[in-house]
Amino acid sequence: MLFMVIEQFRDADPEPVGERFRRCGRMLPDGVSYVASWMEETGARCFQLMEAPDPQALEPWLAAWDDLVDFEVILVLTSADFWASR
Repeated sequence: MLFMVIEQFRDADPEPVGERFRRCGRMLPDGVSYVASWMEETGARCFQLMEAPDPQALEPWLAAWDDLVDFEVILVLTSADFWASR
């Protein structure tokens, strides 16, 4: 399954997240894969595409960052998969 994870950095400040990432890495649990990410120009939000077998697999990763980030997790499909299911 693919998930678009929208990260809203606390106080619109990406620096604490960047510092922890440099120190600890992405901290992904087994079964969760990072696909790609994009930063909002202001640095206040990050959009990450993640792959996981189910939404619960993301929970340890979200918990590792939830003191610095507010998350919105959206199940997404590729356009091809969406249209093939119609």
